[in-house]
Amino acid sequence: MPKPETLPIETIFVPTKLKKTLNPETVAEIAESMLDIGQQEPISVRLDGDRLVLVEGLHRLEACKALGETTILGVLVPAELAQPKPLLAERPEVEAERIKMARLKQLRLEKEAAEAATAASRGVRQAEAPRIRSAKGDRDNAKASPDRAAKSRSLSDWITQQKGSGNRY
Repeated sequence: MPKPETLPIETIFVPTKLKKTLNPETVAEIAESMLDIGQQEPISVRLDGDRLVLVEGLHRLEACKALGETTILGVLVPAELAQPKPLLAERPEVEAERIKMARLKQLRLEKEAAEAATAASRGVRQAEAPRIRSAKGDRDNAKASPDRAAKSRSLSDWITQQKGSGNRY
């Protein structure tokens, strides 16, 4: 591991890709920490012609700038070691997990569709053969159903009929 050295901040170039990851809250937290205990971890830079290119330590660099510092502790790393780490989404195990989750989602959607189709077919069968219910009071309304009115009788009529036929109730 190379020895940390003091580097002038104005000579450090920050790639656009790194700038997009800047979180102002993190910069503020690191700046507060630097005020209390100083810079604990050096940044990593590589040489590109006559300028230094930031490899790692964007938030530390921005915290030093916010504090008005003109220099920062940094380590010069060879270009071979400065290759960016593969993004999380580019790693094979992450891709395998993504494929697995996509398949599970597809299976869940297929199951929900099958359940919905089953429920819909049950609903169609019930709609094809609806239960016939008479409106409340039809039994007492001779105009609503003349046959029914003729068949309706009182309990005492039924008992009398049962006695006459020899049935025991």
